[in-house]
Amino acid sequence: MIASAVEIWTVIVAIGVATFAFRFSFIHLFGHVEAVPPRIEAALRYVPPAVLAALAVPAVLQFEPTLTATLADGRLPAGLVAAAVAWRTESVGATVAVGMVTLWAIRFLL
Repeated sequence: MIASAVEIWTVIVAIGVATFAFRFSFIHLFGHVEAVPPRIEAALRYVPPAVLAALAVPAVLQFEPTLTATLADGRLPAGLVAAAVAWRTESVGATVAVGMVTLWAIRFLL
């Protein structure tokens, strides 16, 4: 069944309104609450790492049909090296620089 243009635009507008209402509710709530409850504050500490992981992991972990092709792609080994640098140095700049140099080196050599 093919949806009409009116049905498609109705769904788009409804999703837009729902998204706006959900986000605005948090802005409005935190504008009227004097202190954020400790449980919510503790949970919000995990948002930045979760977003970063959601962005980075799919780009690094795209498995090819064989293990050799996955390793030859260079993203997985470079990601592992970058993760080790991030764990050891806790520096975003060093992590990005070492990860990119490793990726370029692997792609140049293979």
